[in-house]
Amino acid sequence: MKIHEYQGKEILRQFSVPVPLGIAAFTVQEAVEAAQKLGGPVWVVKAQIHAGGRGKGGGVKVAHSVEEVKQLAGQILGMQLVTHQTGPEGQKVRRLYIEEGADIGKEYYLSVVTDRATQKVAIIASSEGGMEIEEVARQTPDKIIKVFVDPLLGLSDAQGAELARGVAMPEDSVPQFMDLCQKLYTCYMETDASLVEINPLNRDSQGNVMALDAKFNFDSNALFRHPDIVKLRDLDEEDPAEVQASKFDLAYISLDGNIGCLVNGAGLAMATMDTIKLFGAEPANFLDVGGGATPEKVTEAFKIMLKNARVKAILVNIFGGIMRCDTIATGVISASRAVDLNVPLVVRMKGTNEQQGKQMLAESGLPIISADTMAEAAQKVVAAVQ
Repeated sequence: MKIHEYQGKEILRQFSVPVPLGIAAFTVQEAVEAAQKLGGPVWVVKAQIHAGGRGKGGGVKVAHSVEEVKQLAGQILGMQLVTHQTGPEGQKVRRLYIEEGADIGKEYYLSVVTDRATQKVAIIASSEGGMEIEEVARQTPDKIIKVFVDPLLGLSDAQGAELARGVAMPEDSVPQFMDLCQKLYTCYMETDASLVEINPLNRDSQGNVMALDAKFNFDSNALFRHPDIVKLRDLDEEDPAEVQASKFDLAYISLDGNIGCLVNGAGLAMATMDTIKLFGAEPANFLDVGGGATPEKVTEAFKIMLKNARVKAILVNIFGGIMRCDTIATGVISASRAVDLNVPLVVRMKGTNEQQGKQMLAESGLPIISADTMAEAAQKVVAAVQ
């Protein structure tokens, strides 16, 4: 789960990480009122979407008067903001963040993320803040510093000092920087985040260190512990099909192909997509119905897949372990009838109650194409599309 910058900064405030003052706005009038309330000669008008690169896309502008805030808010609010993370279709801007201007001196990069290889928490820093970290990694990898924190021990002073040295933080700001790193680590751990990123982290002309941006991703499996964070979810920023799927406990991710996939088990779903690609086509989605799928869930899964106009065929690939093949067959039959299926459907089932499931499909009277192996299923669904 992701949240907006202004929400992330509010969380940082709760952990005493210094951030500029700012107010969220949903209309041009609210943007004007926010600027008036903040006061000061300079404001930053920021588009709020779940994507980086907003500045390059025209979603972050500096205003030097309240009238200019009004003008910029009118331009940005409602625009289709295209960045390197949104894709060519862009994302509609529905929220703004009006923030006081900052005394920008030197910009740094700082983030916290779980490193699965070491089973530790990686704190990543760079002296090249304000840029896309991927570009820094590609062009000047020596300017990226990493320390790996044992979650049982926490971030040590020695590691904080190592980060400060690595980014060449001026001596008078080192204590502040180390304190901020400690607070950011604590924030990461206590909110069950999967990513906390500050880019840029600013050191002003007085040597003060402050977070000018905030990006948070949270571990969805831990959200039951954080109802306050769940309330921050913005469904407008998410794929409507994925939102609908989550209501039925379906793991669904939209892709760019034209073959819908319904599979039980994440590993089998990945293998199914790979097999489709092997035979020259592209999957339209990742869809794991899980081990406890009911006919109702299967029907909903079909409805979600078929809302995608690109879907020209569907491949159902089931291994009946926990999930019984006859249960899936019941779901496939009822779903096909409920949605008035008009694209080719290939079904491959193996495992518990396999023969019973196959018999149910054969006797359904529906034009279902059967397959015994994954390769055969993929070949048949690709041929049906072609």
